[in-house]
Amino acid sequence: MKILQVTPFFKPLWESGGVARVAYDISHNLHENGHDVTVYTTNRSIYPSDLPTNRATSVDGMNVYYFENLRKYIRGVTPPVMPYRMPAVARREIAQFDVIHIHDHRTLLTVIASHYARKYGVPYVLQAHGALPQDTGSTRMKRLFDLLWAKKVILGAAGVIALNETEAARYRALGVAEKKIAIVPNGIDFAEYPNLPARGSFRAAWGIDGATKVVLYLGRLDPTKGIDLLIRSFAEVEREFDDAVLMLVGGDMGYNGEFRQRVRSLGLDDRVVFTGFVSKEDKMAAYTDADVFVTPSFTGFPVTFLEACLCGTPIVTTGHGDLLGWVDNTVGFNTGYTPEALASAIGRLLADDALRARFGEQAKELVRTRYNWQAIVHDIETLYADIANGGRGATGRGTGERSPARV
Repeated sequence: MKILQVTPFFKPLWESGGVARVAYDISHNLHENGHDVTVYTTNRSIYPSDLPTNRATSVDGMNVYYFENLRKYIRGVTPPVMPYRMPAVARREIAQFDVIHIHDHRTLLTVIASHYARKYGVPYVLQAHGALPQDTGSTRMKRLFDLLWAKKVILGAAGVIALNETEAARYRALGVAEKKIAIVPNGIDFAEYPNLPARGSFRAAWGIDGATKVVLYLGRLDPTKGIDLLIRSFAEVEREFDDAVLMLVGGDMGYNGEFRQRVRSLGLDDRVVFTGFVSKEDKMAAYTDADVFVTPSFTGFPVTFLEACLCGTPIVTTGHGDLLGWVDNTVGFNTGYTPEALASAIGRLLADDALRARFGEQAKELVRTRYNWQAIVHDIETLYADIANGGRGATGRGTGERSPARV
């Protein structure tokens, strides 16, 4: 099949978050399976890049357009991603694709790609990646986008991908027909992780000895992730485990000043480490060296959870935002969204070496058997073939229907 992937960011802009990684992993596995894959994306997220812009370039065998992103010229605010050259390319090329997969629905790339897809009768799959709620992040911008475009973009899709049952229910509430909804989790491409690091290298780099308990958060340092709650909960953990440290691994999204002030106010300066953005190798070393991986709040299906599982690191999370039921009492704990509940779950794991070991082994087995990209992409290929042949209510290329997939 000739497939177009549309994503605001792509390899190598990993600092932009999980959508870039998921879009790459799906695209790369589709290419490896023999499909002709093109990617529309942009050239910049947070940090400068020297990527070739506004023309097709080869990335791991795929044709990738890194459209110049005008928002890099606007200082002091965070406007939408603005790929000003994309309409000219989309108008010329989109009719040639069999199916389009759009990642992250509230972007101008989505508006442009979905417009030309409808114009030329090319079915598209929409994957919101947990971003359907309006009450996180820039709520004003989300409400404006939804007022102008959301209904047309979402309801115009031939199929939508939900990462979990919570997100599937949100699609239904927006009026998406049940037959269009496929629940497909994120996964891991094991070829990307051929050798996990030996325990100790990340600790050594930051001057942390082997006996110290390490509580890890890894991802965007954004208030929507519950970072402030985690810091407050760690203040309680530290009272019981005076050798514990909290490592906050991820790029500054503009809120680190607030987080550092919270750390100072709780007297935790010597117990909380801000590492900044780290390489893939250092990221995996951080998981390996951590005793507990904590993400208080999330939407969708974070790849970080799967990476932690791959390294055998137990997880603590909550049901604030979305809920992943497979975590609780299998690879870690789902707990309440309060400092006390989070601290209690973290403390329970830090205090019990055998429990951590058991959850760690179960985590490794789970990710290898259920959440590998090869199996997941096979289901995505089935979804593409279905809608390209007219299933799931697609318009312009047939009238067949099938029941939604559950992966």
